[in-house]
Amino acid sequence: MSDTGNDDEIRKWHRWFAAECNNRGWRLSEAPTRSAADDDEMLNAAHAAAFHWNEVGTAIHRARAGMLLAHVHALLGHGAIAMQYARKSFDAVTSRQSPDWELAFAHAVLAHAGYAANDMDLHARHYALARDVGLALPNAEDREIFDATFTRIPMPHAH
Repeated sequence: MSDTGNDDEIRKWHRWFAAECNNRGWRLSEAPTRSAADDDEMLNAAHAAAFHWNEVGTAIHRARAGMLLAHVHALLGHGAIAMQYARKSFDAVTSRQSPDWELAFAHAVLAHAGYAANDMDLHARHYALARDVGLALPNAEDREIFDATFTRIPMPHAH
């Protein structure tokens, strides 16, 4: 038998921790420099956010958590892991009607994972798509949030 009141309280706390860990992970990922301890915290926050969203979130919450995981793993040079998370989240975002800011992030994160995995064609293709969608975002706040992440992704080199 389940205690519905307790279940509701647990769900509330999962949502709180999911959002807090998500926000902390993104803030750390946007920092121009991080210490080794910051990198550890960023990775732990991203995984914690994914865990908590998996418990109480929707499919799009899980896809967004995957984007954070992909971006964090790419920042840390974990190319293969970054690609796994990036492809899964990209597929989830692009398989539904998604807002432009979310598409811009999905392309940016896939570009970053491609870079980390040394897939320079994928990196260049999705970097350009992310840039184009990001520049066209009509909302200044959305563009600012996107740019904070996009500036952390290395630019493609001309061949």
